[in-house]
Order: sequence, then C-alpha cells, then structure tokens
Amino acid sequence: MILVTGGAGYIGSHTVKALQKEGFKVVVFDNLEQGHKEFLQECDLVVGDLRNPTDLLLLNGYKIEACLHFSAYTSVGESVQDPSKYFLNNVIGSFNLINYLKDRGVDKFILSSTSEIYGEADYLPMDENHKLNPTNPYGLSKLMVENILSWFSRAYQFKSIILRYFNAAGASMDGTIGELHNPENHLIPNAILGALGTKEFKLTFSKVATKDGSPIRDYIHVEDLANAHVLALQKLLNGGNSDVFNLGTGNGYSVLEIISEIEKVSKVKLPREIGEIRAGEPSAKYASNIKAKQELKWNPKFSLQEIISSAYNWHLKSTLS
Repeated sequence: MILVTGGAGYIGSHTVKALQKEGFKVVVFDNLEQGHKEFLQECDLVVGDLRNPTDLLLLNGYKIEACLHFSAYTSVGESVQDPSKYFLNNVIGSFNLINYLKDRGVDKFILSSTSEIYGEADYLPMDENHKLNPTNPYGLSKLMVENILSWFSRAYQFKSIILRYFNAAGASMDGTIGELHNPENHLIPNAILGALGTKEFKLTFSKVATKDGSPIRDYIHVEDLANAHVLALQKLLNGGNSDVFNLGTGNGYSVLEIISEIEKVSKVKLPREIGEIRAGEPSAKYASNIKAKQELKWNPKFSLQEIISSAYNWHLKSTLS
C-alpha cells in the first residue's frame, strides 16, 4: 500500500491516478482544505490533518510500504504575508508525518519540493548543485523539510527522494482532473479563467531584468510530474538510496509569452493591466533535468502548447458543466 498525503489535491491526484495505472494500491490522507474528493477513484481516503499528530493514527490499520508527500501550502506571495501558516503546515506537519512513518518502520519517502529553494539563479539552467538561498518562506519551508530528511537518512536509514518542481501546469489529457485552487494564484489557470470570462484577470508580476521585463519560468505538465513520482517510487522500492532531482523541461518562458500562448488557444485578447505586485519571486528560473533523465529515466513528453490546451479544455469543460 502506498500512502499519498495531499492526494486529493492538484499534483497529488494526478500522481494517484498514475500510481493506480501502474498497479499500486493507494491510500490518500488529506484534510480536504485544498483537495477534492471527486478527483479520486477507487482508493481509500482518510480525512485528517498532519498538524494534528493524533490524526495520523487513523492510518494504523494500513500496511504502508512507502509515502509520497504532497500536503503543503504553495503560494509564494501568501507565504511572505503569513509565514507562520507555512512553517506550521509545511514544516511541522511534514515532521509529524516523517516521524510517524519512521516509528512505524516505513523507510521510503518521496517529497514534493520546489525550485523556490534555489532563490535567484546564479546560472541557467539550474542544476541540483546550485546554491540554496530561498527568497520566500514557502521555499524556506521546503528547504527545512529537505534538511530534516537528510538527517533522518543519516541517522535512521530513512530513504527519501526529493523532487524539486519548477512550475507545475496543465490538466490530465483525458480531461478528468485539472487545477482547482481556492484562491487561485497561478498564472495559467488565472489567465484561462480570464479568457473564459469567469474571473477578472490582471498581470501580477514584478518588472524584472529579462528580455520582455516579465519573469521567466519553466512550465512542466502535471502528468509528466506524476510520471516522475512513479519512477522515483520504483527506484526506492528497488533499493535506491536517498537523492534529489530537478523536474522541469529545461526551457524558460516569460509571463508575457505564456499570456500570448493562452491568447492563441482561447482566441481572446487578455488585458495587460498590472495588478498587485508579487513579493519574493526570483526573476528567471529554468531547470537542468539531465540528472532525472539519466538516473530516473524520466523524459517529459508534453509541450507548452499541450500544457495550455489541456488546461484550457479542462476549465472550459468545468465552466460548461
């Protein structure tokens, strides 16, 4: 049995689906604050909160072989405004989970981490050896959990694979699961909702020293991310050691380039009015994914156009239903 915390959320639910496709039995632990029961099919759901250690006892009846951990708050801007929320949930909640698993003898763990731990890029593309200097509490909270795992690996032989995402985006290619946050703070869904007329859209980036003055990011399709988690799990189950991998395409696109692509798909001209500035965000980041390709045998399949079209189709379907 594979435990997936936060498995009813955006990336977690796609990964549950990918695990099931590979024949794994899954139990999801989620407080449903940001998760959606309707995203889950044919797996047990245990409703609980990692900030309450006693809630984890609800899992005692399951024979857990490994854990994939997605339960975290992920908004950079919110973390700057309310760091306490992020350290309580992302750090203390994660520690409660890791310690519970260690005490139960479960020693295989995959962490959903982030490129935000790198901070501003000293060089591009960014590899796993880039210095770690997060510029916001969200990134710092993930780095703190990475450090906890490093010490648990040394002291208890608690094996972990850390997956540092760049920008997750898109929806399942079969149209069944998509990105649904409340509030929604991510560029692609916000712009799509603006194009569909269901939400006011304003650009929220800080002006930075890039080719068009807008931040550059590496957008990776959520199904490619899910596939990487399956490969990481298989590596641990086959005796692999603790390790860390970047997950990105190796290509950077600016905010304004993303807007242009969404306009092509939606055939709607979006406003260029600048809204609230987003604090704590680096100017340009895109990944070196050589290590993941070589050691996990992972190859992202989906293009930027497929990312945006899959997201647009899912939001359009949700709007019509």
